[in-house]
Amino acid sequence: MMRNGIVGAAAAMFCVGTLAAVSGLVGDYPVYGGQAVRYLVAATVLLAVTRAMGLRFVRLTGREWLCLGGLALLGLVVFNVCVVESTRASGPALVGTVLGTVPLVLALAGGRPAPRLLAGAAVVVAGATLATGLGSGSPAGLLWALGALAGEAGFSLLAMPLLPKLGAIRVSAWSTALAVPMLLVAGLAEDGAAVLRWPTAAEALGFAYLAIVVTVLAFFLWYSSLPKLGPGRAGLFAGLIPVGAIVTGLVLGVATPSAYDLAGAALVVAGIAVGLTAPPRRPLAALSGGRDLSGAAGA
Repeated sequence: MMRNGIVGAAAAMFCVGTLAAVSGLVGDYPVYGGQAVRYLVAATVLLAVTRAMGLRFVRLTGREWLCLGGLALLGLVVFNVCVVESTRASGPALVGTVLGTVPLVLALAGGRPAPRLLAGAAVVVAGATLATGLGSGSPAGLLWALGALAGEAGFSLLAMPLLPKLGAIRVSAWSTALAVPMLLVAGLAEDGAAVLRWPTAAEALGFAYLAIVVTVLAFFLWYSSLPKLGPGRAGLFAGLIPVGAIVTGLVLGVATPSAYDLAGAALVVAGIAVGLTAPPRRPLAALSGGRDLSGAAGA
């Protein structure tokens, strides 16, 4: 189970890192409207999968609805808004560097982490920071970046209490569906009636990749791995996001990694290796009797 969790978490974060390769295809589309389109397509696919698998509707408590709504609002909507605004204020380097601290945040979120897990997370942060690049920024850019960091942490932590009951597929489907109207409201405030338009052929391909690979596949892999590893260990793999961007850029011939990029990638891998040697805390999957949480209750 641990090995499956490692492979899934690594693949999920690598997929997220590849979004840099297609960002140019959708760069001219209204940002918030584009994110709404992405999550609408992803939610449609995920809801179709739940139907095909016979995963029935599960009644949630008020607290669970708050967690799900918070996940959609904080982990998807606020995260995207903050990334966009931080990039506008200070460029991509600052927000990338701040988001590189996600492994430390998740390692600390579960209580008192094992020293080796904390050390591994610190090495991953150093590697991600080196690979992303330290840049100068404004106070506004830093505040937006910290908001993005809170959103990224909420994406995992708010899902933890939902996964035993809903499973990875339904958490992914319901959260993406809830994010669509929220993003449209943000888009209307930002762009007015221009929030949506027909995409060009290249934009349609870009949105298809973002919806299927970066959302449907990556969300499912991440939420399937999170209960097996726990947030501290799973968070180590967030350092693979810039590594995914570096590798994809090299493969597609759109960017050549520098010595700093390669050194950062090596530090990320080393940090993950160190962190995984820490003694494991009792994972969420153990609390569910070892059930496969991809479908969870009602499967």
